[in-house]
Amino acid sequence: MKIPAPTRPQILLVDDNQDGLLARKSLLEELGYCVQIANTAEEGLKLFESTNFDVVVTDYRMPGMNGAEFIGQIRKINANARVILLSGFVEPLGLTESNTAADIVIEKSANEVVHLLRAVKRLINRLGPRKPPAAQRGGGSRARANYI
Repeated sequence: MKIPAPTRPQILLVDDNQDGLLARKSLLEELGYCVQIANTAEEGLKLFESTNFDVVVTDYRMPGMNGAEFIGQIRKINANARVILLSGFVEPLGLTESNTAADIVIEKSANEVVHLLRAVKRLINRLGPRKPPAAQRGGGSRARANYI
């Protein structure tokens, strides 16, 4: 009897920056992930509703719906979805897991690739229901993700 090969983890990337989107897609596909992309949050929601993604990676600043609003819509569809928020404005805007509903917030920087790969791997390996942000569990809020 032939054992079916494990399915490749499904990742949704959402960003209005086409170059960043394609670079992240290429990198994740090289590592064996199956990646779909969307250029807007609205397009991302349509894909999210039709496919079971293991992880969603979204930019914060996008025309129309921003990343936090997009995550809010995702949580209405699937409260246990695993979501990573990327932004070049983490510090100036005070973006945290608690105020964005993301599982992990990553600052776009020279170290983004390393942090993104670690975060994706961590979220894919995590089983069971999503833990709410620390502020909702009664702990203090975190300024940065602890995923290293």
